[in-house]
Amino acid sequence: MTEFAHDTVVPYKDGEGSKKQQVAAMFNDIAFKYDFLNRFLSAGIDMRWRKKAIQQIAGLHPKNILDVATGTADVAIMASGILKPDKITGIDISDGMLEIGRQKVEKAGLKGIIELLNGDSETINFKDNSFDAVTVAFGVRNFQHLEKGLSEILRVLKPGGKLVVLEFSKPKTPGVKSFYDLYMKVITPNVGKLFSKNRNAYKYLDESIQKFPEGKNFTQILDNLGYLNTYCKPLSLGICSIYCGTK
Repeated sequence: MTEFAHDTVVPYKDGEGSKKQQVAAMFNDIAFKYDFLNRFLSAGIDMRWRKKAIQQIAGLHPKNILDVATGTADVAIMASGILKPDKITGIDISDGMLEIGRQKVEKAGLKGIIELLNGDSETINFKDNSFDAVTVAFGVRNFQHLEKGLSEILRVLKPGGKLVVLEFSKPKTPGVKSFYDLYMKVITPNVGKLFSKNRNAYKYLDESIQKFPEGKNFTQILDNLGYLNTYCKPLSLGICSIYCGTK
């Protein structure tokens, strides 16, 4: 398996433990403010991005969906409303995020449809060919081994099933890029510190985005792993991108 630059980016440079352990600890720490900060820092655009990602699998009419790095279950809940599947399983390595997700699922009256489990993208605890579709929103940057996680997802997808990845990317337009760099390097970490008391989490966000293999580099990784019909759709002047591939 290839190691990518972002695989080695960790939230706590002087901390102990693997990237996976540090990421779980970081999300446990910010879970109580995660949804608020997402909406606040993106001015609510993140929900539109999620909706556009989910629409990439609408034509499949998936009955059984896996949401990897489900976090607080935003995508799982939205996908349930848009796609009306029989079952959505969300997995995440952060118990703190899952706890908030379960409260949201219960409040939405979706306990019979959405199940949230502690689970790791690199060892997905389901049989081959289990899911019609797999979604990952803002989670692939946090994989400890990118190719291993994407290979596991391919394994559990049914033939004809589709992966949809929603991930931050770097805008290329000069004026937009300058504002984006200022926002990510100065504003985001300081707002994160103000509301969640954890500046590291939002510094890590920028550092992992900077080193992530985006655009054609990411679709090439999917191609190399055996995904078919891969494509990339930039959103909001390239601040975010949707990546898709089929088994």
